[in-house]
Amino acid sequence: MEEWIIKAGEAGRRLDIFFMERKGWNRSFFMKALRTKKIKVNGKKEEPSYRLQEGDLLRSFVLEEKKPALPVDILYEDENIIAVNKPQGLLSLDVTGRTKDTLLDRVNALLKTRGEPPAFPVHRIDFNTGGILLLAKNEAARNVLDRMIRERKIEKSYLCVVEGAMPGKKGRLEGQLFKDARKNRVYVLDHPVKGSKTAVTEYEVKAFRQGLSLVECRLLTGRTHQIRCQMAHAGHPLLGDDKYGSKEWNRGKRERRQLLCSYKTTFAFGKEAGILSYLSGKTIRLSHVSFVEKYFKGTVI
Repeated sequence: MEEWIIKAGEAGRRLDIFFMERKGWNRSFFMKALRTKKIKVNGKKEEPSYRLQEGDLLRSFVLEEKKPALPVDILYEDENIIAVNKPQGLLSLDVTGRTKDTLLDRVNALLKTRGEPPAFPVHRIDFNTGGILLLAKNEAARNVLDRMIRERKIEKSYLCVVEGAMPGKKGRLEGQLFKDARKNRVYVLDHPVKGSKTAVTEYEVKAFRQGLSLVECRLLTGRTHQIRCQMAHAGHPLLGDDKYGSKEWNRGKRERRQLLCSYKTTFAFGKEAGILSYLSGKTIRLSHVSFVEKYFKGTVI
């Protein structure tokens, strides 16, 4: 049996989300545990949507099988955070319970072998995008990272390969993005409409070879598919991106996933980050990006 007493900072969180994040369970596993009365709140069963209150006593009577830890590429780790390199074709996390293997699952399996509690996700990266993913190792660090991300004090830079030559060495893409949730597609608009959000991306061309540009993008806003749809709207779709680019062109290049990677993260905060202020000014970056080597060998990133 395991038990937890809910602290003030955890109050208000849904019961299902608490267990999925704390234990690394998917939703179907949690629902089975709840249905078989192996999860108790103050000695009784509650609904998945129950909002935790300070002082609540949670008990789990679930016996879990030990699973071998799959490899995780750790870029940085301390007592508060862990930064890992997410491969393309792997989900960051999955709250639906449909996927048995996500990066969060792998990280938490590794932490479990060390006898450490599960990590908390603070953001995600698209399935077909690779690169740096941050996770918090405790609730206090999670709260700080959530706040720093909202205040845009964690800077994320991406590398991508796009069709054609970008206009100028440096530039800025700005527009209104509207997401069609049914189609899971984002549209760039010239004027605001109901439901649209402003998106701003700064870019710098790092190299140009054989009709392709290697571009570094810095997000000033964090919108769904921001780089992919803005680059396509500007006439320079990402190589490998069938949703916003040309499937025929991508197949000609034998690329089936967008060449986009979150390769650099900088902690642009100071003392306002509290327990994480020691990270002020620190940059975590990838030393190697496979598509850079493939199309722009010798280019320093």
